[in-house]
Amino acid sequence: MTASLGATPTIVLVGHGMVGQRFLEALAERGMTATHRVVVLCEEPRPAYDRVALTSYFAGKTPEDLSMTDMEFIETHGIELFVGDPAETVDREAKKVTARSGQVFDYDILVLATGSYPFVPPVPNKDAAGCFVYRTIEDLLAIEEYAKKVEVGAVVGGGLLGLEAAGALKGLGLTSHIVEFAPRLMPVQVDDGGGAALLRTIEDMGLSVHTGVGTQEIVVGENGAVTGMKLSDGSELATDMVVFSAGVRPRDQLARDCGLTVGERGGISVDEQCRTVNDPHVFAIGECALASDGRVYGLVAPGYEQAETAAATIAADEAEQLSFTGADMSTKLKLLGVDVASFGDAHGATADCLDVVYSDSRSGVYKKLVIGRDGELLGGILVGDADAYGTLKAFTGSVPPVSPESLVLPAGSGGGAQLGPSALPDEAVICSCHNVSKGAIRGAVTDHQCTTVPEVKKCTKAGTGCGSCVKVLGQLVTAELEASGVVVDKGLCGCFGQTREELYEIVLALRINTYQDLLDRYGRDGAKGGDGCEICKPAVGSIIASLAPTIGASGYVLEGEQAALQDSNDHFLANLQKNGSYSVVPRIPGGEITPEGLIVIGEIARDFGLYTKITGGQRIDMFGARVEQLPLIWARLVDAGFESGHAYGKSLRTVKSCVGQTWCRYGVQDSVRMAIDLELRYRGLRSPHKLKSAVSGCARECAEAQSKDFGIIATSNGWNLYVGGNGGATPRHADLLAQDLTDAELIKLIDRFLMFYIRTADRLERTSTWLERIPGGLDHVRDVVVEDSLGICEELESLMVAHVSNYADEWASTINDPEKLARFVSFVNAPDTPDPVVGFVPERDQIKPDLPLLSIGLRPADVLEGSAQR
Repeated sequence: MTASLGATPTIVLVGHGMVGQRFLEALAERGMTATHRVVVLCEEPRPAYDRVALTSYFAGKTPEDLSMTDMEFIETHGIELFVGDPAETVDREAKKVTARSGQVFDYDILVLATGSYPFVPPVPNKDAAGCFVYRTIEDLLAIEEYAKKVEVGAVVGGGLLGLEAAGALKGLGLTSHIVEFAPRLMPVQVDDGGGAALLRTIEDMGLSVHTGVGTQEIVVGENGAVTGMKLSDGSELATDMVVFSAGVRPRDQLARDCGLTVGERGGISVDEQCRTVNDPHVFAIGECALASDGRVYGLVAPGYEQAETAAATIAADEAEQLSFTGADMSTKLKLLGVDVASFGDAHGATADCLDVVYSDSRSGVYKKLVIGRDGELLGGILVGDADAYGTLKAFTGSVPPVSPESLVLPAGSGGGAQLGPSALPDEAVICSCHNVSKGAIRGAVTDHQCTTVPEVKKCTKAGTGCGSCVKVLGQLVTAELEASGVVVDKGLCGCFGQTREELYEIVLALRINTYQDLLDRYGRDGAKGGDGCEICKPAVGSIIASLAPTIGASGYVLEGEQAALQDSNDHFLANLQKNGSYSVVPRIPGGEITPEGLIVIGEIARDFGLYTKITGGQRIDMFGARVEQLPLIWARLVDAGFESGHAYGKSLRTVKSCVGQTWCRYGVQDSVRMAIDLELRYRGLRSPHKLKSAVSGCARECAEAQSKDFGIIATSNGWNLYVGGNGGATPRHADLLAQDLTDAELIKLIDRFLMFYIRTADRLERTSTWLERIPGGLDHVRDVVVEDSLGICEELESLMVAHVSNYADEWASTINDPEKLARFVSFVNAPDTPDPVVGFVPERDQIKPDLPLLSIGLRPADVLEGSAQR
């Protein structure tokens, strides 16, 4: 079969990755899709997706979330997209492309965007069961499935994807190793100093790193599956699976087979217009192309620039004569929660250049700027703190208005300079992915009336690539609006013109203890007297709950008006699950529990037929409770001395601990006692987002304290306090706030830190995000809570004392009040009738939700033997 439309000129695109999709958009912007037939042959079983964010799949994103292909765009522009049907051969003389399906397409212009393939070292058994590459969504799906049955994984390669792969394996529950042939991690992006800082931080996260060694052989067992690796230094590494992430190579075989010129080390040779050097009808863009400067570019920004160049050339746009002669290789990444950035001449290859270096091994921060003899900023490396990346990168090639030393010193050190984007010239490039300057961003605000970051993104494409410039973009938009006399609305929502922080101060200062009073007095004109919205109601409800003892409000979140303000989980003081049932999580302070306590939980789970699981926070979660069963379960737990674990609320969840010096031969402090003291002190504390903590009894960090909102690590002299950590979807290593503290000093600083966070954070803002957003960052927080620079520490401490003194268990308060118990029914008009669609089926001697039941709205009587009364 030959597909042709006669006289209509045809552009065939081979490959549909990120660069291929950008090429299609560039064609559409130039009107080419209206005058040409456009055919896309895509090898993968899905259209273009965000390969830069590939690892976010393991943080909960779905393949659909990663998609970069708007099918409405494809249909609107008449693009013929063939998924899972790659090009097999090209006949350049006849100008025909044959796809795997057998279809043959005539072309006038052929664009190759075939990308790259993972390099797998030629070692014995490299294709054994348990060996994978880390390149596509399908690779990740295979890794995820295989990881379910193994315990240890090793990644070959310590570059960007290698570190992301190792983090993914750790997130899947495996003990993770990284094997890197170079003497340091990320050898292309960072130098020895940066590599050392990165190594310390990653090893602190529990990953084992082996640098300076290569893989000699993959060891397999009798069944042919991976059992280990032999390394070049003679050692062996026991592992159950191996992920190869040792770089990529251009996919140029299709070009080779049809006689196109390729480079000695691969890559399709192209000129400055991205046209192949020996066929003017064929173009190559992205990772498969060998650019005119002799380099193959593996970053998305150069690929986008090549896509724009090719599209402009094909369109013969005389007003836009683009060329690609090379690209900026600057990168900013967040690897396992660690910021890593390099820009310009990062390794100091320029003659007579000088280095300005700041290194803090304690906190894992390394900064190096490369300076020319005339003071010109040539490049730099940032590890652990890359907040200044956007500004520094934009100043590259010019002499900054302040000394280089002040640019690397931390704020608050006496010499640090906060050089914001407003100091940049208009020609400074803010978004490298789409080559968008500061002037273009300012123009989007002043000339195109854009008033928000999303509008500027749509207008200029800035921030829609790798995303590293979004922070600077937001600062520029706000600054330009304010400079134009536009009042920037920073209000919480459409009901309140104030921020959450401002509302907190109003509630505290005026002792306002109801949402309606606050709305009527301080709401926007159109909102006063109304019902509010789903943004401000829970946010104000949280503020009132956190200040309840001080402002004279009830501390019980389901009291009166407060009940209507709560999120779904708080409505029934339990976590709502996917089939309409609830989970019950009693508090187990510090993870310490008696045999009698375990027996009580076991008996309750057995009697109510609940699914039980040990949580990552050292507690026991019981799933499958119906809403009407919750008070009955709580009553038995409360009788046994348990209380609510607040797993449902934006409040303190757990304080994990290791066994500490009581049992462990490495322990230097009693971590269990401290964890229990802290959990009992801060239980029930309502905050802008959930709070997690941990206490480790020594520097081995078994409780993973540095991944918590506030974490404590024992030293021989006391305790070190870390803040702002996060181990969730966007991991962040906690920062050291203070060290060698006594018990009393530690508790005082945590009191101040938590109340200052509750006071100043935005709605639904974790401490990790808050610490990076708040002006001055960690140094400002340290000044406030340690040095009392604002003179508010006494008030912060008194607020915490009020909370501790007035704490009451929400479960106990509920079961002792018949009026409060009345809400715990599935149907108000039939309180004795259980919800018929909440059903279960057996699995591994326990239960799981009967999800098909939800779609039919009925529950068979025999879903689960003996469950008719549940």
